Amino acid sequence: MALTLARPVTVGVTATRRGRRRDWHAFTAHAILLASVVVLAFPLYYAFVISTQTLSQVTAMPPKPWPSTAIVANYAEAWQRAHMGRMLVNSAIVALGVAVGKIAISLLSAFAIVYFDFRGKNLVFWMIFVTLMLPVPVRIVSTYQVVSVLGWVNTYWGLTVPLMASATGTFLFRQFFRTIPDSLAEAAQLDGAGPMRFLWTILLPLSKANMAALFVILFVYGWNDYLWPLMITNTPEMRTAVIGIETLVPRTSQLPE
Repeated sequence: MALTLARPVTVGVTATRRGRRRDWHAFTAHAILLASVVVLAFPLYYAFVISTQTLSQVTAMPPKPWPSTAIVANYAEAWQRAHMGRMLVNSAIVALGVAVGKIAISLLSAFAIVYFDFRGKNLVFWMIFVTLMLPVPVRIVSTYQVVSVLGWVNTYWGLTVPLMASATGTFLFRQFFRTIPDSLAEAAQLDGAGPMRFLWTILLPLSKANMAALFVILFVYGWNDYLWPLMITNTPEMRTAVIGIETLVPRTSQLPE
């Protein structure tokens, strides 16, 4: 009788210990995730807090971690003085144009590299990939000269088209297309599907997740870009929101002592 009961008791104790261990692991994981969210969200929160304070409150020590009462006045002044409404529209146009353009060009270039056989296609890919090692300041002068010759200075074309080429997007789509079985392309070819139909009806639906993730990254990149819009625009009507916010920052001579 005792031997019969010993095993269920042992199993019950073991199950209880495993349950407690799982609960502790879940608690630890949630605590780490919560701490990560706090670390990532704090700069955004503090930026919002500063936007609600007066200049003297911003420069005061120690800084105040809570919103102030100047939020309405600050936002109204920023909206009027920096023409923020027009600049937000410009930023949205630039970010959308850059994101959509980069995805379209990257998709087509990766499709050509993977599914078309031509001499030197690997060399072409690596030449595209090497451009990742060239930062924007290195090629910005030559890019500006080309845009100036085309007459695109201070235009939406000049703001978006030079930023549409993306070696990163080409690399990501190329790697994804290489995971698709060749039998799928062969079956589509037997059904009479041409290259563009194969791209439109098969590859695009399979690439939705990649396109969505890349769109978010590229949209944020286009929205936050500062150096190129600063160089290519010369009127407040074509400035983006990032430049508009920078114009609101007081100079050293304007800071209270």
